[in-house]
Amino acid sequence: MNADLMDIDRAVVDPGLYANPERYHALFRHLRRNEPVRWTAPDGFAPFWLVSRHADIMTAEGAAATYLNAPRAVLKPATIEEALSKTQGGHREMIRSMNNMDGDEHRQNRAITSRQFLLPAVNRMTEEIDALAVEFVDRLVARAPECDFARDIALWYPLRVIMSLLGVPKTDEARMLELTLQIFNDAPGTKGADKRGTVQAFFDYFRPIVEDRRANPRDDIASKIANAQINGQPLGDFETFSYFLTVATAGHDTTSSTIAGGLLALIEHPEEMRKLRENPACLDTLADEMMRWVAPVKHFFRTASADCALGGQVIRQGDSLMLAFPSGSRDEAVLAEPDAFRIDRTGNRHVALGAGAHACLGQHLARLEVKQFFKRLIERTDNFALTGPVKRTESLFISGVVNLPVRFTVI
Repeated sequence: MNADLMDIDRAVVDPGLYANPERYHALFRHLRRNEPVRWTAPDGFAPFWLVSRHADIMTAEGAAATYLNAPRAVLKPATIEEALSKTQGGHREMIRSMNNMDGDEHRQNRAITSRQFLLPAVNRMTEEIDALAVEFVDRLVARAPECDFARDIALWYPLRVIMSLLGVPKTDEARMLELTLQIFNDAPGTKGADKRGTVQAFFDYFRPIVEDRRANPRDDIASKIANAQINGQPLGDFETFSYFLTVATAGHDTTSSTIAGGLLALIEHPEEMRKLRENPACLDTLADEMMRWVAPVKHFFRTASADCALGGQVIRQGDSLMLAFPSGSRDEAVLAEPDAFRIDRTGNRHVALGAGAHACLGQHLARLEVKQFFKRLIERTDNFALTGPVKRTESLFISGVVNLPVRFTVI
């Protein structure tokens, strides 16, 4: 018997599981079929219900008043949660962002920037995003015939997009990338104190940007966050810096993982690369299939506000639930051939971006970035092949390809 199936509790809190797609999907395929809502009590972690089916994830996402973001947002060892709770008045997350909020508080905080990320506003960015896509494909071409696509290109292109929105100069992007990689790393040996130090480093970096935008507001997202008010009161500094950190990290890391993992999928499925070259209309569906396939966000937690039922289980008030998004995005019940990578897949009911009130704020921007990048990529390059081992982040929360050594030709 597969060792993971013998000890599921231990497997789902192992960061290595999330860096091994074959192992992950084998385990969650078993869970969807046999224990779709499973009580899980790993050593060193507060227990939770593990939710693996698309239907149950969508039920939880669609009932925001019953399944709350607070107080537990992501999976962390109990010792870290307890230490945070003691130093932060019961709050168990390292930051205070919309990902930890519910109800009116969540809606009001999301509204600070929501207009800038709606589809009409994002569509107005097409020319700017396309210019950046051209710039980074040019950077790729300059490295021909070989490079580490993830390290040299995929990590930097979405970073440039989101940092330009937040007022970060190009000269500081390397520092932002370093901090982003640190904050999502759960490899063995990583300590809670290390991540708290990284959070503080983010806050320290954004402090002068916030001060500048308060003194000299502009028509940009950084100014909207820095000068935000809720019910006529300025957003607190902790919440303001948390907002910057959330947009900076989530807006970059998930998209870079999708682009790197998306190219890897095209290399591993050459018939899909041929399809893309022969039918550029596939660019309209490619981004969602890459997001489904890579599913960079591995989970979010919800907490039951009242006794309820989900997937045949009785959920008690106060119980935590871990929504396994990559599993829901491979659910055989809602997707034909879920383990096939098909860039022309229509009616793509993945949950890689969440759903409902807490759906990814930057989803339209992410789709545009992916589409424009691959549009420009196939114009300039061809014959991609791996030249070495692929490495993925070991992270319980957000993970993806961080080393992708490739050989290619310039058209």
